[in-house]
Amino acid sequence: MQASIQRRSLSTASNAQFNSCIHPLLQRIYLLRGLSQDADVDLSMSALLPPTELKGLSGATELLVAAVEKSARIVVVGDFDADGATSCALAMRALSAMGHDDVQFLVPNRFEFGYGLTPEIVTIARLQNPALIVTVDNGISSVEGVAAARDAGIDVLVTDHHLPGKVLPNANVIVNPNQQGCNFSSKALAGVGVIFYVMSALRSALRERGWFNDQRPEPNMADFLDLVALGTVADVVPLDKNNRILVEQGLRRIRVGKSCAGIRALIEVSGRSAAQITAADMGFALGPRLNAAGRLDDMFIGVACLFTDDEKLAHEIALELDGLNKDRRQIESGMQVQAEKALTKIDLGQGSKLPVGMCLFNEDWHQGVVGILASRIKESYHRPVICFALANDSENCTELKGSARSIKGFHIRDALDAVAAKHPGLIEKFGGHAMAAGLSIKKTAYPDFSKAFDFEASRLLSEDELQSVIFSDGELALEDISLDNASLLSYAMPWGQLFPAPVFDNEFVVVKQRIVGERHLKLVLQMPGREREIFDAIAFNIDSDCWPDESVKRVKIAYRLDINRFRGRESVQLMVEFIEKVE
Repeated sequence: MQASIQRRSLSTASNAQFNSCIHPLLQRIYLLRGLSQDADVDLSMSALLPPTELKGLSGATELLVAAVEKSARIVVVGDFDADGATSCALAMRALSAMGHDDVQFLVPNRFEFGYGLTPEIVTIARLQNPALIVTVDNGISSVEGVAAARDAGIDVLVTDHHLPGKVLPNANVIVNPNQQGCNFSSKALAGVGVIFYVMSALRSALRERGWFNDQRPEPNMADFLDLVALGTVADVVPLDKNNRILVEQGLRRIRVGKSCAGIRALIEVSGRSAAQITAADMGFALGPRLNAAGRLDDMFIGVACLFTDDEKLAHEIALELDGLNKDRRQIESGMQVQAEKALTKIDLGQGSKLPVGMCLFNEDWHQGVVGILASRIKESYHRPVICFALANDSENCTELKGSARSIKGFHIRDALDAVAAKHPGLIEKFGGHAMAAGLSIKKTAYPDFSKAFDFEASRLLSEDELQSVIFSDGELALEDISLDNASLLSYAMPWGQLFPAPVFDNEFVVVKQRIVGERHLKLVLQMPGREREIFDAIAFNIDSDCWPDESVKRVKIAYRLDINRFRGRESVQLMVEFIEKVE
């Protein structure tokens, strides 16, 4: 994959109006992300968008108030990823805190039932005799399942954030910022953000009805922000200002010890510090351990970890999740080797090239891990990728489940919609976002689908868009490469999707280079002409055919400032995003 460094540029209209107490380096970073005044960086709860424009919220509140006042049974139906698990735990915790104890939950096992509120899940839910089903992080595509529930006399509240299809389910109420006619300005809410707003509205409605008293005290909704932060980051939704507020407020509570037992346990087993937790830790340490349950086993385990208040039980479940995550990494590693071998077999001779829209399938691949594999291949080749696995373990399985990941400039769900429109019957079902989606196809349809997907990707993506670009915030002066600035940048904002962590680029003299682990390049670098100052740097998963190279004396790197903590000591470390030799 070809890549290049491109420095971010300021808009001609960007004029900083920041308070003088904001560090100049931060002002520079903020301006390069389109933020120019104090209000843009205000992450207090008072700056959170009000719920008033969220379509369906009043109807949702009426349904929930009626269920609470009648002590009617509510069954929460979640999804089998981290967003679904945090959403499910939040809904149950919030309802319980408001004095409604008759709440149960179901999370479909992906290997038995697939995604969402299916008719089969409704059959299981009916055994619990619910008056109301509340979907969290799913439901917007559950047309048949919602119909089955309504036919059975069960009310249904759909809370979701995925993009709606052409036909909406006939739920009593739908709350989804992406549904037509919803004027809520943040379309990037994760599923856990949606249910947080719904539960906040329920609390307000119950307060107005005099529900809370000395025996039934009103809960503080901020108590659930740890779950909102984890689910939002783990689902890789864009961190617009509203999501940054939710994540930052959750992180602040975790750092001072105000989090649920399950999150504390996940932090401990992942070797992180609660007092120093960042959004990156949630995305790369906590989220994968929680997701491992849904990928390899059953997300019931993950929800149980987040719902219990028993510290010992939470720790035991977190250890189980940690073990599942280790298994997941091993499975993924083997699948990645198989994928790379398959890609090398593609004829790259004269007149042929890699598909623009890449589809990969192996009968031995694990259905729960193909999404991560698609992400890895996408990162390596900078193309939209769909990885497929058999839908079940039966010898005569005729269906494939696919997980898709995309690149900037290619809306993956819209592309699948276009393929479905041009080739009726080729896709059984699909759903998702701009950057990620899931789908089902017949096994026999795989060759035709691969061609159709590649055609759509080739039609929409230019050669320039297929080149990976590392966006840099410019050079750092020697005195700015410091431990203080590494700490400043780590905690200034929750960095993430569409609000990336600061990346800088400089030329360095290579003092030492060696391989650590299997494919990681450890470097000792110095600024040209400044021999007394040296810096440790590390580049993960480098091309072992190119590095180490003792003939290289100077490199240009794009890097993030990081803090290396070892045996109680802290030092600045450069996390290399991109490296090239300087002649």
